[in-house]
Amino acid sequence: MNRREAIRNFLAFSIAGIVYKSFPGNLNSMFAQTNLPQIYSPETINKFNEIIKKANDEGWQKLPIGFCMAKVAMEFIDTPYVGNTLEGSGPEVCRINFSGMDCVTFFEAALYLARIIKKGKTNFSDLINEVTYTRYRNGLIEDYTSRLHYTADWLFDNIKKGVVKDITKEIGGVKFSLHVSFMSHNPGYYQALKEHPEFVTKIENIEKEINNRKYFYIPKKKLQSEEKHLQTGDIIAIATDKQGLDYSHTGLILLGKDNIPHFVHASLKQKKVVFDSSIYSYIKSIKSDIGITVLRPVFEE
Repeated sequence: MNRREAIRNFLAFSIAGIVYKSFPGNLNSMFAQTNLPQIYSPETINKFNEIIKKANDEGWQKLPIGFCMAKVAMEFIDTPYVGNTLEGSGPEVCRINFSGMDCVTFFEAALYLARIIKKGKTNFSDLINEVTYTRYRNGLIEDYTSRLHYTADWLFDNIKKGVVKDITKEIGGVKFSLHVSFMSHNPGYYQALKEHPEFVTKIENIEKEINNRKYFYIPKKKLQSEEKHLQTGDIIAIATDKQGLDYSHTGLILLGKDNIPHFVHASLKQKKVVFDSSIYSYIKSIKSDIGITVLRPVFEE
């Protein structure tokens, strides 16, 4: 038994009574992708097809959205950590890369793949549409500034869209004051801001909007006692006290049969997607991590 199989067996999702119904038609023709831009690599498209086929074969569409996300997430275990996969020259486009992920693109992948599986969609173009809807303000690509760069902005926009629900307050969270400014104060770190200095003012205005909103987090000192409320598929945003930032890291919760809320994430330190310890164990020794915000996926059947 290899490592990935051992982890899957350990998780032991208690979902019984799934009735398999195959989609009509030939799978090869069903998953054929045509007229896709060259920014999507063959490796990414092949990985997409593999996951969609497996979801079809195993009836993932019938699972609750959180468990479907967990199934998808396990397909990316050991995927290399690669940063800046959303950046590139030219106008803003919806980039997707399954051969390398950072912490944001990992949890995004689990979420938007699960959403199209639940909708019974099988084409890569469906994936592009779903990613665009969740990654960009109001689901629309206008320019670089329409991407939801700050995690705080992503959660606000996707709560409004009905994609996720912030359950932090109801499970013991307290108000979290934000003072984001990193992007507008450090435009030299961002190629698009260097090429389009007029975007900096737009980013600064977005930061002001973020700072005027109400956010909640579970402080680190309360987290161990509140872990019991976490469920498989919950999206975790780790709050930080680093100047100008909101959240330093993101990932997912997967409950094993030990009932521990394990943190699954793309780890910069381990250089790959990993099934880690409990979320409290993960952040307790990181001084700048001050707590977590918890987002629960929403999917209306």
